[in-house]
Amino acid sequence: MKRRFFSLSMAATAVALSLPAMAQTRWDLPAAYPATNFHSVNLTQFAEDVAKGSAGKLNITVHAGASLFKAPEIKRAVQGGQAQIGEILLVNFQNEWQLFGTDGLPFLATSYDEAMKLYQAQKPFLEKKLGEQGMKLLYAVAWPPQGIYAKKPINSAADLRGVKWRAYSPATSRIAELVGAQPVTVQAAELSQAMATGVVESYMSSGSTGVDTKTYEHLKFYYDTQAWLPKNAVVVNLRAFNALDKATQDAVLKAAADAEVRGWEASKKVNTDSLNTLRANGVTVSPPSEALRADMLKVGETLVREWLSRAGPEGQALLDSYRK
Repeated sequence: MKRRFFSLSMAATAVALSLPAMAQTRWDLPAAYPATNFHSVNLTQFAEDVAKGSAGKLNITVHAGASLFKAPEIKRAVQGGQAQIGEILLVNFQNEWQLFGTDGLPFLATSYDEAMKLYQAQKPFLEKKLGEQGMKLLYAVAWPPQGIYAKKPINSAADLRGVKWRAYSPATSRIAELVGAQPVTVQAAELSQAMATGVVESYMSSGSTGVDTKTYEHLKFYYDTQAWLPKNAVVVNLRAFNALDKATQDAVLKAAADAEVRGWEASKKVNTDSLNTLRANGVTVSPPSEALRADMLKVGETLVREWLSRAGPEGQALLDSYRK
């Protein structure tokens, strides 16, 4: 009898000890950028905050550097439940829905204050669209302002004719067409190799991307056009989110709110630091010439006009909200 009681007690203890492990939920979070990129660092802190805030109930593994899914695949992976949560570059999906590309329109929002104002105007539309697609927007963080990297000096748009131009979104592809450059689709994870092999001779991005990819080893000119501030957004599969208990959901939302504030501040610091790093590595960092700026402003006006024709009343409503 004692032996049986002892066995039952041991069994009960084993079950009790296993309950916390059974209650744990694990999510995978694919991201496209290197682990050292400020977005990825922010994601890691977000995951740690979720684990702490949920008392270990939810553990998120960040897969940086496109190690789990490539950048264009991440949204579909989250939408289809292959990954529960993921980070996407919104402008990558403009062809799917024009409003995803709003923050990639040249010279529409050219400062952090303007980019935040645009985000607030865009956010209700994003939340509605993502909800229809079975996802939830958790937070978004802007990249530093975008400039032009080039292998040779660029004094006007005419100097970009025939240049092999990295395109990573519909807007950057269209810019190439408008200035007569040769668009080449290259995602962030392949950019270093593309420059090393001469596949890419110029592209538009932030100082942060230039540092991450060691662009300074290949392209020695950077024109700080501050053309736009595209955003990375962290989205979660709605079924996965709804399966969490209320306390864990609250922990995710709190961690996301903190990550958004932290991320925007980190972006500002990275902007300054990365431009200094480019200079230290032999890159000539300068504002665009008057001619180049005028040319790019014309490109921006064309892209906004074309975007509005495709985005329709929804796009006009977003711009009206932003500009009021």
